[in-house]
Amino acid sequence: MSDSTTSQQTSFSPSNLNPNKALWEKGDFTRIAETMRESGTALVAQLGITKGLTVLDLGCGDGTTVIPAAKLGAKVLGVDIARNLVDAGNLRAQKEGLSNCSFQEGDATDLKGLEDKSFDLVISIFGAMFAPKPFDVAREMVRVTRPKGKIVMGNWIPGDPTLVAQILKISSAYAPPPPEGFVSPMLWGVESHVLERFQKAGIAAENISFIRDIYTFNAPFSPTDLVARFKNYYGPTMNAFEAAAKNGKSPELQHELEELFNSQNKSTVAGTTSIPAIFLKVVVTC
Repeated sequence: MSDSTTSQQTSFSPSNLNPNKALWEKGDFTRIAETMRESGTALVAQLGITKGLTVLDLGCGDGTTVIPAAKLGAKVLGVDIARNLVDAGNLRAQKEGLSNCSFQEGDATDLKGLEDKSFDLVISIFGAMFAPKPFDVAREMVRVTRPKGKIVMGNWIPGDPTLVAQILKISSAYAPPPPEGFVSPMLWGVESHVLERFQKAGIAAENISFIRDIYTFNAPFSPTDLVARFKNYYGPTMNAFEAAAKNGKSPELQHELEELFNSQNKSTVAGTTSIPAIFLKVVVTC
């Protein structure tokens, strides 16, 4: 779940040469991912994963969907552009005693070292959508998927009134304008754009399906405390607060986000948080 720029550097470049990599190594997305575990496990449970299936999780973070897939017996490779998240994922796998999954650094636009037609299932839940060059991302996902294999993406939807789309919308209003040529990651949440990208990669339209689903952020602390996590650990929000501070608008940004989080909290237990967010689930059959 990251934002991006139009950098053409690979994931192995120094962070100062790749703004996308730098953004996701800037904070500590594991602190956000902790609130996403339950829905990650529930989503994976719906994918029909069986023992021995080969799975690629692209833009995997520290393993919110890698770990559940591995626990179902699949052989899973998690790839992420952020070295700190790769390290955190490998540590989680080690602690869980899972020898059938591993994490490595890589770029969704150019999956160097991954062979053609090598995975039964490619997953990307709020991950690859944030990489630059979306047509390259679609091409690479198709390239590494076996014939009759599947690609499953979870993508946030532009203009959606629920949590994440609104976080990104609010943050972008305070952040500097994107560089020339920037392609919004939110276009992965628009069916016509998804169709165009996968059709360009050789997939027939009838092999691409869509459904709107719900992903819930659960936390044993208040919505205001969850705002603090986004402020301190989520790259796009961190950048928005830095920009707002320069203009003396940090209090306004803080207020908008706290109002958003508190208004969308569905938890009935005081001091806890449960916020559902709508996303576009894309299923591609190769």
